Amino acid sequence: MSRTKAHRGFTLLEILLVTGLLAIVMAMVLPSFFNDFARAQLPESGRQMRSLIQLTRANAMIDGLRYRIRFPREDELDGQGSQRQPVVEVEDRPLEFPEEYRPVLAAWARDETLLRGIRCARVHLGKPTIDQLLGQDDLALELEEERLEDIEETAGETYEEEFPPLVIDTDGTSEWATFLLTDAPANVPLEDLDDETEFGRLEVILDGLTGLAWLQRSLYIEELEMMEEHGWPPVLRKDFLQAQKLTEDNVLEIREASVRR
Repeated sequence: MSRTKAHRGFTLLEILLVTGLLAIVMAMVLPSFFNDFARAQLPESGRQMRSLIQLTRANAMIDGLRYRIRFPREDELDGQGSQRQPVVEVEDRPLEFPEEYRPVLAAWARDETLLRGIRCARVHLGKPTIDQLLGQDDLALELEEERLEDIEETAGETYEEEFPPLVIDTDGTSEWATFLLTDAPANVPLEDLDDETEFGRLEVILDGLTGLAWLQRSLYIEELEMMEEHGWPPVLRKDFLQAQKLTEDNVLEIREASVRR
C-alpha cells in the first residue's frame, strides 16, 4: 500500500521571520555597497579623464592639428547637456582660421568622462610646485593670470580663471596640467576642499612633454612641508590613491619604484 507524504507549507510567522532577517541583512550591507560605489566614482572618473587626454593627444599627432581640452563656460553646455564634462575641440583650419576651434563630434570626445557626482574644481597649467599647492606662491599666481590673459588675447575668447584650456600641439606636447577632481557639490568653494573635509579630491597630473599622466590624491599639508624640507617635487610620477599619510621612507620607495618602471 502506497503512502502519500504530507507537504506542510510555511506558516505566516516563519515568513515574517525570514523577511525580517533579510531586511536586517540588507540594511547592513546596502549602505556599505553604495558607499563603496560612490568612492569608486572619483578614481574611475580620473582614469577616464586620463584616457580622454591620451586620446586627444593621439588624434593631434595623427591629424597634424592642434586640439584643446577645456570645461564649459557659464553660458554653454557640454556634449552631455550639462556643464560638468570636458569639451574637446580641434583647430581644423589653421591656415584660414587660426585659433578658431570647433567641437570634436566623435563619440570618444563626447562620451561621459566624469561620472555622476564628480566635477572638475580647477585646472592648473604649469608644473606643480610646493609653494603653489600651499597657496604661498604669489609669483606663480601672477604668472598663471598672465598666461590666461595671453591665451584669451590670442584666441579672442574669455575663460574662467579656474578653467584655462589645455592646448595640445601637433606633436602631442602641451604644458603641464593638473585637473583637480572632487565629489563635492558645486556650491562648495575651492578653498574649502582641504584635508579636513568629508569630500574626496583627486588630481590628474599631465607631464605635457612626455604625455604621461598620473592619478594622485591631493597631498596633505604635512606631506607638502616634508617634501619642501627635502627639496622633493610634489609629483610622485606614479598613481597614488592611498589615504595613509606619506613618510620619508615610503616617498623614497614610491620614487624608486617609478624610476625602475
